[in-house]
Amino acid sequence: MEGSREMKRSLGAVLTAIVTPFTPDLEVDHALLAGLVDHLLASGSDGIVVAGTTGESPTLSDDEKTAMVRTAVEVAHGRGTVVAATGSNDTEHSVALTRRAEDAGADAVLVVTPYYNKPPERGLLAHFRAVAAATNLPVILYNIPGRCVVNLSPELLAQLAQTENIVGVKQANPDLDQLVRLRQLCDLGIYAGNDDMLYDVLAMKGWGGVCVATHLVGERMQRMAELARAGDLPRAREIHVSLVPLFEALTVATNPIPVKAALNLVGREVGGLRLPLVEASVEETRVIRAELERQGLL
Repeated sequence: MEGSREMKRSLGAVLTAIVTPFTPDLEVDHALLAGLVDHLLASGSDGIVVAGTTGESPTLSDDEKTAMVRTAVEVAHGRGTVVAATGSNDTEHSVALTRRAEDAGADAVLVVTPYYNKPPERGLLAHFRAVAAATNLPVILYNIPGRCVVNLSPELLAQLAQTENIVGVKQANPDLDQLVRLRQLCDLGIYAGNDDMLYDVLAMKGWGGVCVATHLVGERMQRMAELARAGDLPRAREIHVSLVPLFEALTVATNPIPVKAALNLVGREVGGLRLPLVEASVEETRVIRAELERQGLL
């Protein structure tokens, strides 16, 4: 399985969880989406994650998600990978979304921990195995206890790693000890789920990160990954340290409020947000603008 899993590194080290651009009427703007995919792949991203949390997945319909995957696949066309976020808290729904994403040409799927209904571990095992059984695509699990309440323990992840096409985990649990334990238990690929974890994951020879700040500084984050892979951790850490204030500014409000504000400020229009998310406040915008200026992005 090690060889099979290592081949899945071709999904890329630096993946951007892309925002969903909206028209003034809050419809998905496929022209802006295509332009943003093109920009990201030309500025450091190895691939794109479509319709994830950053893409406002809770307020996207299934048809919208599928159409967005098709647009991203069309633009990527061999230049980068397209990962479709297909998880939900309903296994049957996750299976259906996963099959649609595969039909639409996705290279892999990202499946979040079922949220709100808080399944026990045996329910989590059955859920993820059912989704994996429904597709030939690589499956990346998404562990984000801050939003889902439930944590995927290293021991549970190691059990899931025995399923051949479950190849990795996007880990948005900042407890690095759990990642150390996971590496002791199995060879599951590890992606940082928070931008400020990217350096640490790279330093422990994880696969990379599913990032947000790459909308703005993708080339610098790609350089960090390249340096870490080459064993030059001191220089990789220098880049990390220089970007920490930006990572912090992009968490001044719930994601993706700050990154959409930042993109609009730098002139890459992505529109507003669907309720219940709202646009950045005056004070939040001030914080974001100040950091963009400090980073030389304005």
